Amino acid sequence: MPDLEALLVVQEHDTAADHLRHRRATLHERDTLAEAEAELAGLAAPLADAVARRDDVERAVLRLEDEVASAVAKASEVDKVMYSGTISSPKELQNMQAEIEQLQRYQRTLEDRELELMERQEALGAEVTELERRCTAATATAATARAALGQQEAAIDAELAVEASARAAAAGNLPADLLALYGRCRERARGIGAARLVGHTCQGCRLTIPATEVDRIRRTGADAEVAHCDNCGAILVPST
Repeated sequence: MPDLEALLVVQEHDTAADHLRHRRATLHERDTLAEAEAELAGLAAPLADAVARRDDVERAVLRLEDEVASAVAKASEVDKVMYSGTISSPKELQNMQAEIEQLQRYQRTLEDRELELMERQEALGAEVTELERRCTAATATAATARAALGQQEAAIDAELAVEASARAAAAGNLPADLLALYGRCRERARGIGAARLVGHTCQGCRLTIPATEVDRIRRTGADAEVAHCDNCGAILVPST
């Protein structure tokens, strides 16, 4: 096989590898994983804030419960003393009755506040539960996408290895300077370093080459200096 024909084979494998790398970089699972991870990152602060607010309210409820219990105990203690028969002074009994009523009013105030906080606690609990549900769903989505992405990447990597091996075999007998020239052309022409010349058309850019240039390329033959497409710069390989 002439060198330039072998160069086309190298180009085929390079093009296939380019497509595989593009496929790898644009896998749907990669976007799904990125979206799930972004959602998790976005939920972290709101969840932490909601948990902190819920915990603050829970602690406030516990404090109020303790205060209510203390007020009830104090009122019960005063009530026992008042009805124990040990107090005979009407004035003192009147004061004790007033203290019990004050404690009961304080108890009701605490219980009203406790009820408000419990309602707030319930709302915050629901908020935390919803945020945790979303985190759980996003975590599951991320895990599924990550596993699928790994499988897809592994499959594409295996295909890339096959293409790399086939390319190495095709490039094995090509001159180093020709391969270097081909590489430079690929960089300039967005991946097309060599292309078949069919009729007057470069198959790399699909544009027409002047007839005089085509005649010159075909007339000079295989031993002539490498010809390039005037449009894309690819090395031209005339049809046999």
